[in-house]
Amino acid sequence: MKTTSVNILLLFLTTFVLQAQVQETQEPDYIKTIKFRSNTPQSELPVLELGEYLVLEFDALNGDEADYYYTIEHFNYDWTPSVLMKSEYLDGFDKQRIRNYENSFNTYQIYSHYTLTIPNQFTRQLLVSGNYMIKIYNDDDNIVFSRKFMIFENNTNVGLNIKRSRNIKYLETKQRVDIKIASNSMQFNNPKQTVNVLIVQNNNLNTAISGLKPQFTVGNSLIYRYDNETSFWGGNEYLAFENKDIRAANTGVRATDLNDVYHSYLFANFRRANKPYTYNPDINGNFLITALDAENIDIEADYAWVHFALIDEPALENKTIHVYGNFNNYAINETTQLIYNPEQNLHTCSLLLKQGFYNYKYIGVTPNNTINEGAISGNFYQTENNYKVLVYYKDLGARYDRIVGFGETSSLKISN
Repeated sequence: MKTTSVNILLLFLTTFVLQAQVQETQEPDYIKTIKFRSNTPQSELPVLELGEYLVLEFDALNGDEADYYYTIEHFNYDWTPSVLMKSEYLDGFDKQRIRNYENSFNTYQIYSHYTLTIPNQFTRQLLVSGNYMIKIYNDDDNIVFSRKFMIFENNTNVGLNIKRSRNIKYLETKQRVDIKIASNSMQFNNPKQTVNVLIVQNNNLNTAISGLKPQFTVGNSLIYRYDNETSFWGGNEYLAFENKDIRAANTGVRATDLNDVYHSYLFANFRRANKPYTYNPDINGNFLITALDAENIDIEADYAWVHFALIDEPALENKTIHVYGNFNNYAINETTQLIYNPEQNLHTCSLLLKQGFYNYKYIGVTPNNTINEGAISGNFYQTENNYKVLVYYKDLGARYDRIVGFGETSSLKISN
């Protein structure tokens, strides 16, 4: 009886923690091209140093010139709400209207383009490091979408080495991240309790690894050299298309059409899991808005229905397949699912996307929504991937998790 009660209590606590972890809210169909960045032209996971600026841009395709508002919240390393009051992490005010917007010009698809920069005259500064989430609301105070971002302090050196897996079973398919954290300016107290790291591959928080403790402590250096715990599937290079000249065939585009709005028909792709690895430079799942003959890309770039196609083969039978990339924050839903077309012997999907250069790949999804990135594209240790590592530190008696270090590297020079 005692054991049963303990089990029930543990189940309740686990459920409570899972429910307390905040999740991003995905945008509705009329919100497109959410670009969230710091000091890079392309949209990617914003990881910025304390004091740097942040830019959020998006398009509203309903033509209403609606008002949108934003709030900013602070979180612990595990995305549970922190105990800090707003005045402790924000100088100024949020719950402000996004005032900077313009309507599209000379486009078939009408839209309003919104831009929010932080700091601004109302939100003057974010005061502390850590995990943050920005939430966008409409006039009815309903949340439209949200995005996560991180702010770090440059107090530690984070050394990264990308290695092949030590496990013979995954020698050809996985990449391992070795980490060394060192600091001359701060002392880590009881690091196995106070330090947490987050490892992110290709800016995708859905596949990130967290909760790891340092294996060794040498002086004031923390060493992470796990065999399996810091390993990622290598995946494959992203596929790409570019329709900056929306009236003509470009990279990856075999044909175009105009019917109310533009249509870009991509070349049909094939399953790569059973093919040898081929190096093909990419931007690791990100996208860049670009258009020919446009003075202001933000409002002069048009939208096109992009038609994706994957050639059928027996290995794809009964598989649920989605198209995947940072163009929608790596979300999987009914709009990204490919449907089999028996007449063409193709799996197809159509997405309304703004002109630009896009990375994408096809992934398998199990009935319980587990993502298998290698089911269609394959997994290869040679794949060039981007890795980011954030170091969280909550000293004994502290009230929130600081991010005291940030490191970034590529697997281009992977070693044994």
